[in-house]
Amino acid sequence: MMRARRSGFWLSIAALSIGAACGSKKPVFVPVQPGHSLTVLLQDSNTGTTGAATVSNPLGSVDLDEEREAALATANRAPVAGKLSEAEVQRVFGDALSALPPAPQRFTLFFRFESDALTDQSQALIPEILRAVRTHAVQDVVVIGHTDTMGTQQANYALGLKRALMIRNLLIDAGLDASTIDATSVGELEPLVKTADETPEPRNRRVDISVR
Repeated sequence: MMRARRSGFWLSIAALSIGAACGSKKPVFVPVQPGHSLTVLLQDSNTGTTGAATVSNPLGSVDLDEEREAALATANRAPVAGKLSEAEVQRVFGDALSALPPAPQRFTLFFRFESDALTDQSQALIPEILRAVRTHAVQDVVVIGHTDTMGTQQANYALGLKRALMIRNLLIDAGLDASTIDATSVGELEPLVKTADETPEPRNRRVDISVR
């Protein structure tokens, strides 16, 4: 009965239900009944956003756009909106949530102008990144190179890749398994700070690292 999902994170389970009088969103539980399904919108640990979702059946629909908003759906009536407390989310979905992998840890390293040399502050972050990677039993590291808008897109893609590969090699030299580290570039296409073309911007000269 989930018609659409627009970003965020949601959980759905059958044979559980919530009550909500007159469409209000109050955390009121009613007895479990077969044939009911409960969908709850939660924050996405990867992006830190809640997003939105729509739960629908032939008799109606409910929009969810706040954390812990929920919809009870059955085959013979329109979905009913509600909202769960944090304790209720844990009671209903605790086992499923505990089985999820931990949220990625993210780091951003900045570079000197037209260079693959790190700034001093970013160089000092390398030990912290290595410690974060080594806390994961299964290591998965994604390194993405970025540039500002100085120069052509083609040249900036190459520079972004050069930066990403430099960081990848640095992590490998520090003892990480090369097979666990992916490096790529988006060049100037995903700036941290949007600027006009041919604009130097130190915050866009960076590598984003995701440790999962």
